[in-house]
Amino acid sequence: MSRFLGEIRQAGYVVDDIEAAMDYWSRVLGVGPFFYKEQVPIENYRYRGEAYRPHNSVALANSGPLQIELIQTRNDAPSMYRDFRQAGHRGLQHVAYWTESYDADLERLMKQGFVPVMSGEVGERGRFVYFDTEYHPGTVIELSEVAGPKGKMFQLIREASEGWDGRDPVRPFPNLSQL
Repeated sequence: MSRFLGEIRQAGYVVDDIEAAMDYWSRVLGVGPFFYKEQVPIENYRYRGEAYRPHNSVALANSGPLQIELIQTRNDAPSMYRDFRQAGHRGLQHVAYWTESYDADLERLMKQGFVPVMSGEVGERGRFVYFDTEYHPGTVIELSEVAGPKGKMFQLIREASEGWDGRDPVRPFPNLSQL
């Protein structure tokens, strides 16, 4: 439990081959099913104050209350994922805290000295921000808004993992506009 934001809700892994990573996590580790999106529709994306168009593939699954996120960058748009890879790292890149009080939590963290590096939106009320907290690989903090459809999608992903029997290990992302 973090004294700042509660439980870590997600562990985000940067991988070279997302299809191979989903296979490994589901077949060897028994985690799944994964919900996969070849290109995540990120709006208002900013990295170090500049706007870019990233092309990232993402797969999400749960192991109990912890969500596992696999991320593969598909273009060279500046991002913390790209920086992580260019530094020679693979594996755990960030941990995420989820909030329904995004504006208040963001303001509080910034007053405590947290510096935003990367941000954007995935669907309505699905804002996210990554902070400059990398002490060693895997310690970047993400604050992720889960008040709207993105929160419902995360709930659906967790529910799908409960009692998962190993069948259909990779499924398409739910349509956020229908949640």
